[in-house]
Amino acid sequence: DGSDDRMIELKLGQREFSMVGMQYLLHLAMPNFYFHMTTAYDILRHNGVPLSKAIFMGSR
Repeated sequence: DGSDDRMIELKLGQREFSMVGMQYLLHLAMPNFYFHMTTAYDILRHNGVPLSKAIFMGSR
């Protein structure tokens, strides 16, 4: 829909950032998502939840 070229403006703390949609997706949104997904998986595994790589990857 053309959002990859749309300007995204963010304020994180005292800093302000502006970037195009694709740059935001690849350099901020996706890394942030995968960081939190992996951290949640690690915490669950640490607490004894029987998760496998297949479950993490969505194969099951």
